[in-house]
Amino acid sequence: MNASEVLKDLKRRFPNEPEYLQAVEEVITTIEDEYNKHPEFDRYNLIERLCLPDRIFSFRISWVDDKGKVQNNMGYRIQHNNAIGPYKGGIRFHSSVNQSILKFLAFEQTFKNSLTTLPMGGGKGGSDFNPKGKSDMEVMRFCQAYIAELWRHIGPDTDVPAGDIGVGGREVGYMYGMYKKMARENTGTFTGKGLEFGGSLVRPEATGYGNVYFLLNMLATRGIDIKGKKVAISGSGNVATYTAKKLLSLGAKVVTMSDSNGTIYVPEGITEEQLEYIFKLKNIYRGRIKEFAEEYYCEYFDGGRPWGVKCDIAMPSATQNELDGDDARTLLANGVIAVSEGANMPSTPEAVHEFLKAKILYAPGKAANAGGVSVSGLEMAQNSQKLTWSAEEVDAKLQNIMKNIHEQCVKYGSEPDGTVNYVKGANVAGFMKVAKAMMAQGII
Repeated sequence: MNASEVLKDLKRRFPNEPEYLQAVEEVITTIEDEYNKHPEFDRYNLIERLCLPDRIFSFRISWVDDKGKVQNNMGYRIQHNNAIGPYKGGIRFHSSVNQSILKFLAFEQTFKNSLTTLPMGGGKGGSDFNPKGKSDMEVMRFCQAYIAELWRHIGPDTDVPAGDIGVGGREVGYMYGMYKKMARENTGTFTGKGLEFGGSLVRPEATGYGNVYFLLNMLATRGIDIKGKKVAISGSGNVATYTAKKLLSLGAKVVTMSDSNGTIYVPEGITEEQLEYIFKLKNIYRGRIKEFAEEYYCEYFDGGRPWGVKCDIAMPSATQNELDGDDARTLLANGVIAVSEGANMPSTPEAVHEFLKAKILYAPGKAANAGGVSVSGLEMAQNSQKLTWSAEEVDAKLQNIMKNIHEQCVKYGSEPDGTVNYVKGANVAGFMKVAKAMMAQGII
């Protein structure tokens, strides 16, 4: 495989899909050497087959708002690869959603799911519908309209969606309810469900907790204790708040959180009481992080991101490409020792290059934030067995999965100087499992 030639062809075919091309470039440039050790891969044109989704569904969604006006949005589902299990990946509702973003997410999800060691393929879906400012009834009607189109293409052994940005427990509940009505079955097709109807304990916390568990494994390779370390977190949603909760329990100091409007900065560290306020603010009152600054009189950067403050560890947990090259250089100049990604592809290629060049501990999202989909996989297992596991059981399994992911990254990413390139390690480890499964199943 010649990575540059593959990229050149993909850019010709998909010139208006920058996020997808960015994700593909990061993966194939890091797996090129390992790929070329297997000439059988090239004979079967494995790389092109792996880059292109199995299928893409796109459709119009018409729904009626509370004023009786008909609204229209676009809906999508990308089924990328099911070589190692049913398609698995979240649904995102956000005004920025387009085919390029969902293709990148589905591509990343394929390798992330492979790393978990659980039998799950990669997929992703969503819509340019924005639930912010909508009533519960409007959100319900939209979710039902979305599933009315999609339900034929998903199922417990076919494609298992979950939540993502803009899709929490409320939205999953509405979509699952409509799916059950249309499919006339109750098989746990969605994950992230409520505990009353098949959800798993620790699922809401899993992405944030898993990110911290991966970070702890990285820090242990250099004998670093998390206690007392200052951590800058972006975002204030599910991933960010549970990342902060776990860090506080370990004695770390969370100094920033943010939303799309700005960033709060608490140099002495956010308290548990303050974190609870943020959780209620974002999940119950659906307010803005600026309200926290007004309540607790802390510093607020209007329109700013967290990466300019002094910290030991950065954990971007909001959205893709939120941390650029200048941000990375600022973090490094301020002495950051580790970056662990809670979001999907939050660092730009230039930022990743800076982190790798500095040889700090840098964990890409496909490894560090795999805890969410890992517990989704555990939810699928519980649904299949018609069982419920305790929080302690699920958390222990999550810790073990994150430890295994870290070990795979070290296996494939260890460098001669004793450092670990976690980007290379995660990409090669995730790729090899999918590649071998595809080779064994023939050209399909």
